[in-house]
Order: sequence, then structure tokens, then C-alpha cells
Amino acid sequence: MEQASLRELEAVIAIARRGTFRAAAIELGMSTTALSHTVSKLEAGLGVRLFNRTTRSVSLTEAGRLFVQQISPALQDLHTALDCVRAQRGTPSGTIRINAAPFAARAILSPLVLEFLRRYPEMHADIVTEGKMVDIVRDGFDLGVRVAGLVPSDMIAVSLGQPQRHAVVGSPAYFEKHGRPMVPPDLLNHRCIRVRLPDGALFRWWFEKEGEQLHLDVPGPITLDEASLVRAAALEGTGVGYTMEQEALADIEAGRLVRVLEDWTPPYPGLCLYYPGRRNLSAGVRAFLDLAREYARRIG
Repeated sequence: MEQASLRELEAVIAIARRGTFRAAAIELGMSTTALSHTVSKLEAGLGVRLFNRTTRSVSLTEAGRLFVQQISPALQDLHTALDCVRAQRGTPSGTIRINAAPFAARAILSPLVLEFLRRYPEMHADIVTEGKMVDIVRDGFDLGVRVAGLVPSDMIAVSLGQPQRHAVVGSPAYFEKHGRPMVPPDLLNHRCIRVRLPDGALFRWWFEKEGEQLHLDVPGPITLDEASLVRAAALEGTGVGYTMEQEALADIEAGRLVRVLEDWTPPYPGLCLYYPGRRNLSAGVRAFLDLAREYARRIG
């Protein structure tokens, strides 16, 4: 057979990592049809099937599992070598891939990502938002963005400055009808907007005041699996919501939402960029980190 191309190898790794052709195609920036053709070409050249395909699922064959096991370290070494060479470029170019929590992506979009693209027009930013934590090395990301306390211990973290804070909010009409909670346990008698975490567990509302900490499993008429929907539900008068302060600040200032229990929601460590401790960062990643440090100094 002819030697496999880098694109074909990356295709196999992406499908194995993502679990579906569609998700892998999105990651690689190609159509599902083109990805399927790429893999079929490689399988034909190898003379073995790498994936079991059905209309509902994709899984590695035994040959595929061995293939992925063998080529993954070599492919990582190759990318490291390419990064080393690209790091010598004077002008950053190429793609920077960032994984972030949805609210974190919104926080960095204008001051960091869009400013970065204005400064370096040869760069392309690929941002993937996920509620759950991922292994950014395994999943092919250059950087992650999470709250400081969630950054893995084996990563290098760069603080983005300002601390974060939660806000407990409801519509004026809701509080006029049901009254305002004065202390966190009062929420147990309110209609609350619950959130399910990516691992399936229900999020417990966290409060702290003068050293006293509370975690409440609140009751409510609705459970959402995306925290950004809390604001929308609260605006409709569905109940009391617990959300990131920046998500609700404009509505609070405009009077569309009313904030309660503010003295029970102290600031906590803010967002961090993080990346693996590799020596040879690409010129694009280094430029993005420099911009992030500049931004943190400016707002700190």
C-alpha cells in the first residue's frame, strides 16, 4: 500500500476520540462524507477494517484498537515536532484550538479571542464549549479555560484576573407573588430553577457568609442541563435562579431581574487559561498567552 497520509491518521484518531463520524468531521473541519471516504481509503490500503459501523454507532475493531494504540504516541510526537518548527515563525499563523465552559467562552470572546484575530489575521481560532471537563491533550486542544479550582494539577495555569461570583435572581413579578428569601434555607420554600451537571448529578447551590458555608439541593418545577438557560427561565418568572453574575448583570441593572442573598455569594477565584507543560508551544499559542497576560494586568 501507499504510505498513509497525516490527514488519514488524524481522521482515525478523531473518530476514535469523538465516537462518531459527525463529531470527528466537525473537529477536523470537513464533511462527514469526506471523512468516511478518507477512512475507507485508508482501510482499503491496509486491507483491514478499523471501525465497526452501524446506523447508530461506531466502534473500533480489534485491528483498529491496536492501530490507534500504536499510532497515537507517534502522531503526538509528530505534532510536537511541527509545533517546534512553527514556533520559529516570526508571524503567528495556523489554528489555535480552545476548550472552555460556555460562560468562560463568552467571557473571553471579545477581549481575547477577537482581539487576537485582529492582531494576527493569519490565525484561526477554533473554540469548543463543553460543560464537562475534558483532557485537552488527548482531545487535541491547545488551551483550556476553566474556573481556577478546576484546572488540572499537571497543567500550567495563567490567571485571567478578575474573580467570579454567583448571583441569585428572580423576576420582580415572582418576588412580588412569593416574597424574597432572606437567608439561603428560605429557598427550600421557593420554586427554584435546578441545573443538572454534565455527569448527571444535580447542582447544589453553594453559599458562604462569615465562615459559614451551605450547600442546598433546592426544589423546583424545572431542571435544565445548560446553565445559560437559567437566565431565560428566571426572566419568564418561572422561579429563582442561581447563575454567574455576568450572565444576569445587565438584567439586574435594567430591573428585569431582582438579586437576592447577595451577601451570601462572595467572590471566588476567577478564570484561568491552562495548557500542558510542553517546551515547544506554537507561535500562535505563545502570542495568545501573551495577550491573556496583558489583559489580566489591564483589568487586575
